[in-house]
Amino acid sequence: MLSQRDKLTVIGILNDTLGVGSSLKGDEQAHHCPFCHHHKKKLQVNIETQQWHCWVCDAKGKRIQGLLKKLHVDSHKLKKIYEIYGDDYVVYSNDSEEEIELRLPNEFKSLLETPKGINLTFRKVKHYADSRGITKEDIDAVAFTKGPGLLGSLLVGASFAKSFSMALNKPLIEINHMEAHILAHFIEDGSPSPDFPFLCLTVSGGHTQIVKVSAPNDFKIIGETIDDAAGEAFDKISKIMGLPYPGGPILDKLARQGNGNKFPFAHPKAGGLNFSFSGLKTSVLYFLRKEVEKNPNFIEENKIDLAASVQQTIVEILMGQLKKAAQQENISHIAIAGGVSANSGLRDAITSQKNWQTYIPAFQFCTDNAAMIGIAAYYKFINNDFGDLSSKATARWEIGK
Repeated sequence: MLSQRDKLTVIGILNDTLGVGSSLKGDEQAHHCPFCHHHKKKLQVNIETQQWHCWVCDAKGKRIQGLLKKLHVDSHKLKKIYEIYGDDYVVYSNDSEEEIELRLPNEFKSLLETPKGINLTFRKVKHYADSRGITKEDIDAVAFTKGPGLLGSLLVGASFAKSFSMALNKPLIEINHMEAHILAHFIEDGSPSPDFPFLCLTVSGGHTQIVKVSAPNDFKIIGETIDDAAGEAFDKISKIMGLPYPGGPILDKLARQGNGNKFPFAHPKAGGLNFSFSGLKTSVLYFLRKEVEKNPNFIEENKIDLAASVQQTIVEILMGQLKKAAQQENISHIAIAGGVSANSGLRDAITSQKNWQTYIPAFQFCTDNAAMIGIAAYYKFINNDFGDLSSKATARWEIGK
């Protein structure tokens, strides 16, 4: 609820803009309508909910900010209204007076307006942009992750991107999350990057694929998991071992100290260049059940060697198929991408191949990050590969489609 002081401030701004109003029941105010100019005060504004409605011409809206924007009030008053109702941000189309409402989640903060007390990270971002004279008008295009991924998160990003694109009248660019992981190798100028064509092993919690990359916009999946992803296998087996989530990085840290040959586990076959990890998970589960029955402290006493053995098995499965793909395609430029590409065992296995030119992103570009979306958007931008406002987020979107 608004404080009495904030309510009086809003009423003052409305009175300055619309003329002196009349107080009605509760938080309602009545004003002369600036749209139909009826001689009676038929424009009703609720100070608390922000809803406004003229009972004569039926002009209405859900935000006082929107009403003031339609009347072209000065930016100081708009900013004051935004600070009072600071949990919402409203975008307007350049081509019409239509209000496009975009309610941000409570944990989101606007980078265009920076109220006092905002998180230090956001102040730093705004300072960075301001110090270099960067404004929203300098933006050439708006890129967003269309998929694949968790639909709820994708919908939030897509809704904001489309509204922002419309408001700025800038082109919209749809990004495939996994293609962006692959193109992360090209983020840093001066850093080694693969020549085309190259093979990229993309490994994450949701995907495990071998992709032939012939150009920044030419991707072909030549092998993929038929069940669990490699990252999913790491996390599920870590959970079986009693490690906290996400278990992959913890298991990796333990594995560096252990003997990877101590416990041999299954290497499931999937045919062709495909992968399968569900059988490995089952193999570890049954093995641990059997051993724990004999010794309840088995996992704790052998945690380091178990981690090393699991990691070595997963890496061997990945490397076996990747070697077959490199030989089959006659390609020696090999890259890895995705969250699991930060795994030390996989990195060591890739870089130890003497007949390959290998490429691994910097750690900060392995997991999900904005820079990889930016570089993918750059290549689409220079190829005039734009989307439109009919674009919809999708939980599943295959590379190269």
